[in-house]
Amino acid sequence: MEKKRVLYVAQEIMPYLPESPISKIGRYLPQKIQERGKEIRVFMPRYGLVNERRNQLHEVIRLSGMNLIIDEIDYPLIIKVASIQQARMQVYFIENEDYFQRKFLFHDADGKFFDDNDERAVFFAKGVLETVKKLGWAPDIVHIHGWFTSLVPLFMKTAYKDNPLFSDSKIIVSLYDEAFTEKFKKDFPEKIKMSGIKDDDLKYYKDADYVSLMQGAIDFSDAFIMGSEKIDGKILDMVKTSGKPLLDYQGEEEYFDAFNEFYDKIIEGD
Repeated sequence: MEKKRVLYVAQEIMPYLPESPISKIGRYLPQKIQERGKEIRVFMPRYGLVNERRNQLHEVIRLSGMNLIIDEIDYPLIIKVASIQQARMQVYFIENEDYFQRKFLFHDADGKFFDDNDERAVFFAKGVLETVKKLGWAPDIVHIHGWFTSLVPLFMKTAYKDNPLFSDSKIIVSLYDEAFTEKFKKDFPEKIKMSGIKDDDLKYYKDADYVSLMQGAIDFSDAFIMGSEKIDGKILDMVKTSGKPLLDYQGEEEYFDAFNEFYDKIIEGD
């Protein structure tokens, strides 16, 4: 029997970034699911905070070199890879000098939200999907972690939906206690727009804040996992209203089997 495939897209992963609820799950969940017999691929952004030498990142020439267009400007996409030896897993990094060289995640040294976080999220989501296309690897499950990954469901279910690699993929969104109060710029929907995305698909993004980002992710995904014990009440209401499968919070330790069973259930469409 063919192994089921899970694509992990996370905004943070240990040991490349400090420990947080997302980076810890990003580190251990793929390993444990691989140990349970599934095939995995793992992606995160190559922030300037990631120490390239210490973590032995190297460029994957065959995957690098394409350009992604955002707001009519071409941005080169560089793909790097590193191995977590003890987990026997590789992590792919999405890199671009304009968006990811700085030594911070989403806020500058003074705590100010980066003006271009909207474009960075667009670049990251597109970069992941374009790289998976180049790998020719069709995931059964795409499991996303963190608001920065929240455009992946939109792109997969619209612009990329006719690609045979993604046409049968099911998307699971892990929900975390990570809301932010800042807003993106008003032209955010224009930056998302691409062939295959209708105006109606962009309706959530007009407010361009955390809730609207997550609303889009909820609408375009297939199932949810509570990654934190408590999450934003509005988000939880949207999830419950959607009627889609939801796995309750499983705690920080022995959640792997519950997640693995949930994947199987979603793949089989139960």
